[in-house]
Amino acid sequence: MKQILEIAYNHYNAIEELPTADCELVREAEEATKNANAPYSNFHVGAAARLKSGRTLHASNFESEVYPAGLCAERSLLFYLESNYADDPIEALAIASDPSERECYPCGQCRQVIVDVERRQKSPIRVIMSGAGTATVLDSAEMLLPFTFKL
Repeated sequence: MKQILEIAYNHYNAIEELPTADCELVREAEEATKNANAPYSNFHVGAAARLKSGRTLHASNFESEVYPAGLCAERSLLFYLESNYADDPIEALAIASDPSERECYPCGQCRQVIVDVERRQKSPIRVIMSGAGTATVLDSAEMLLPFTFKL
């Protein structure tokens, strides 16, 4: 039987159109790109998360000479948060890149980890994917990976 899947999202033609808190989170992710170690791809990614407590933390990607030992910005941040702030749920996650010729979307591994964190904390994570001055926002990480892996 054929089924139809619809995904609702918001698209902003300018970062400044985002709600103030989301705009600030994108700026934090953009700033985090400066800390990226990407000597091979030259694609610097930053991620920033706003926690329920109001705390904001960020991370960047790190490439290693012993590929595939590097880690994306999103997973770097989420693993850190899960290890240190597991009792403080993530409300929103922003992703940015430099160069920023298009919006920066998470890879498949990152999508699964974001969904894993969302399930563990039992509350949705707002995902803000930014780049080239625009942003796409999903109200839940599950929208990134509708046919997600489950044990």
